[in-house]
Amino acid sequence: MKMNLKFTNNGKLAIQLFTNEELLEIFNRYMNTLTKKYDIEVTIPVDWNQSIAEDGSLKVVLANVKCEVEVFFKELGRDIKVPLKKRQGGKLDTVFKLEKME
Repeated sequence: MKMNLKFTNNGKLAIQLFTNEELLEIFNRYMNTLTKKYDIEVTIPVDWNQSIAEDGSLKVVLANVKCEVEVFFKELGRDIKVPLKKRQGGKLDTVFKLEKME
């Protein structure tokens, strides 16, 4: 299953402060941590995510999904705020919205 994490306006402002490589590393790290808690496999195809900040979205592939996808990404959204807020230095609401890709 292919999913698109579409950044909100506040999320777009926050991710502008990072390089593409930093964003890939941050999302991979937080997703890997959450997959220990949730029964799901998530991969981030690097070739689909060459310019995350410019595109305003992060594309991921889900496999072996045996949990509530929305719950997984809701928790990811909460967790991912930590490094984004540190660099931004302010309050940050919802970072991204989840969209299913065809």
